[in-house]
Amino acid sequence: MLEHTTKRFIQDHRLIQKGDRILVAVSGGPDSLALLHFLDSNKGELGVEVAAAHLDHMFRGDESFQEFQFVRDFCHQRNIPFYGERVDVSKEIEAVNGSMQDMARKIRYGFLEGVMREMSATKLALGHHGDDQVETILMKLTRGASGASRAGIPLKRSFADGDIIRPFLTVTKLEIENYCERHDLEPRRDPSNQKEVYTRNRFRKRILPFLKQENPHVHLQFQRFSEELAEDEAYLEELTKEKLNKVWNNTGDHSSIHIDGFLAMAQPLQRRGINLILNYLYKLRPSSLSSIHIYDVLGILKGKAPNASIDLPKGLKVTRAYHTCYFHFGELALTEVPYCYELQVDKGLDIQGEYQFHLYSSPHTPDCTSDVIYLDPRAVSLPLYVRTRRKEDRMKVKGMEGSKKLKNLFIDHKLPAHLREEWPVVVDAEQHILWVPGMKKSIYDLGEEQENSLVLQFTSNHLLGGS
Repeated sequence: MLEHTTKRFIQDHRLIQKGDRILVAVSGGPDSLALLHFLDSNKGELGVEVAAAHLDHMFRGDESFQEFQFVRDFCHQRNIPFYGERVDVSKEIEAVNGSMQDMARKIRYGFLEGVMREMSATKLALGHHGDDQVETILMKLTRGASGASRAGIPLKRSFADGDIIRPFLTVTKLEIENYCERHDLEPRRDPSNQKEVYTRNRFRKRILPFLKQENPHVHLQFQRFSEELAEDEAYLEELTKEKLNKVWNNTGDHSSIHIDGFLAMAQPLQRRGINLILNYLYKLRPSSLSSIHIYDVLGILKGKAPNASIDLPKGLKVTRAYHTCYFHFGELALTEVPYCYELQVDKGLDIQGEYQFHLYSSPHTPDCTSDVIYLDPRAVSLPLYVRTRRKEDRMKVKGMEGSKKLKNLFIDHKLPAHLREEWPVVVDAEQHILWVPGMKKSIYDLGEEQENSLVLQFTSNHLLGGS
C-alpha cells in the first residue's frame, strides 16, 4: 500500500526528520492532494508540522479559481494552515515577452520560497511520483541529456532555507488514485493533462503502458537507476574536478584548456570535464544544450586541424588554436596590448594573469615546471624589460647564424594568431632581444647557472614547448 511504501522511502532516504516544518505545494490534483493528506494524517508519527500552499496562475479563469477555493476549503476543514495567492501569469508574460512555462515556473517557485521563509519551513514537499520519474528519464534520454542530468527527478535538493523533497517517487499514479478513492479526497483534474500536444503526455499515454505491461514495477527500476546514477556521477565529478583543475584556466573573460593535458585524462572524465566547463560558463544551462554539443567539442580537441571553431547555444564559442582550446562569448579578447614592464631582481611580475615572470639573483633552483634562462648581468644592459613585439624586432637565436624575425619565429612555433600581438618578449635596456619564452633563447643565454648570474623564470597558461 502507498502508506507503507512511502514511509519506508522516507525513512531509507532520511527525507523527513522530527521537528520539520513541511510546506506541501498543492494544485488540487490527485498527486499533491494525496501527499498533503498523507503527511497531515501521519504528522504525529513523523513528529512534524504540515502546511499547504496553492498558487492560482489564472490561466483557466473561473475553473482555476474554483481549484483555489477547493484547496483552501480542504485545508480549513482539516485545520491545515493554508497559504494561497492568485497571480495573472499571462500579464507577467506579456510584460517581459517570456515563455509561458518558464515564467509560470519562476513565479510558482518564487511564491513557494516566500511562503517557506514566512513560516520558517524546513521542507517543501512536491507530489512527483514513480510514473513521473519514468517519463522524465525517458524524455531526457530522448533529448540527449548527459551526465547527472540523465538521473531524472531528484528525491531531495536544496531550496530556500531548506530542501525540496519528493516522498512519492516509489509509488505509481494508480496507487495514488486508489489512495484518493479510499479516503474520499475527490481531487480536481486539469484537462490539459490529457492533451497529447504536450511531450510528457505522449510519453505517459503511449510509452508508459507498454513498460508497465512488461514490468509492473518498472517505476522502481527507474528510481533505482536514478539514485545510482546520481551517486556515480557525484563520485566521477569529484575525480573530474581534480584532473580538470590541472589543465583548465579561467580568467573571467574566457576559459581555456591545454589540449594535450586534457586528452591525457580518462575518456569518461573528458566528457564530464567539458560538461563542467559548460555548466560553469552558462550559469543557467540552456535547454537546447545536449550531449551532441559535448561530442562536438571533443571532436575539435581530438581532431587533426590545428585551428578550428564551433558555435554553441546562446553565443558561446569554442576555438582551438594549436595546443590550446578557448571557451568564450563574443570575440576572443586576451591580454591588453601593447605593454612594457620592468623586471626587478627577486620580485615577480604577473601580466594580467596570463604570464608570470620571476627574476632571481644566484643561487636559485628554478621550478621544474617553468621555462628558464640564465643571463650574465655584465653582458646585458640592465634593467631588463618584458614587452610585446615590435615590427622591426629580430633576435640572434642561440645556435643559429645571423638573426631571425620574430614574426617568422611565431609562425615556426605555430603560435596562434590571437596570441602573437600579446606574447611576451624579454629585452635589455638597449632593446636587445634576450628571450622569447616558450620558443627560443638568444645568444645571451648561459645555458646553466654560473657565479653571479641572473635566473629568469617564466610560467604561462599557454603551453608551447619551447627551446
